[in-house]
Amino acid sequence: MNTRKVLLTGVVVMFLTAALMAEQVKTDYDRGANFSQYKTFSFEKVQTPDPLWVERIKSAVTSALTSKGLSQVESNGDISIVAVEMTKDQQTLDTFYNGFGRGWRWGGFGDATTTTYNYQVGTLVVDLFDAKKKELVWRGSASDTLSNKSDKNIKNLDKGVEKMFKKYPPKA
Repeated sequence: MNTRKVLLTGVVVMFLTAALMAEQVKTDYDRGANFSQYKTFSFEKVQTPDPLWVERIKSAVTSALTSKGLSQVESNGDISIVAVEMTKDQQTLDTFYNGFGRGWRWGGFGDATTTTYNYQVGTLVVDLFDAKKKELVWRGSASDTLSNKSDKNIKNLDKGVEKMFKKYPPKA
């Protein structure tokens, strides 16, 4: 019975930790914008603390938009893109209860061990501006836990940007 409780607690902690670290993608857009008029795009600015990520972000966004039928131009596109990547340190606490003693009735609680997990979350925000009006028409963001492995982070970037633009252009 005690082993069953320990295993169940471990499984619950694992699922909660996975849920906290799952990728989150959000989008919003100007409901009055006519997205069918946008045929080309160009990058205005890509801001990231790591210069290696500028081309990776551009590549992921370019891939997503070209798959939607838009063409990249060097400058003066119908859509002007500003992308900002940032990282933030996060912390989670996991408490494991072992040996519940004699139960609530008899006043025994057993031992509790709390472990602190530190991790980094990366967030990419991509803004699409109507270049003529200089107005924001679409915003997407993707957040995910960063890995110590660059290849895994690149794969998560590509997956996050793909999810971000999955329903682009928005339906009128």
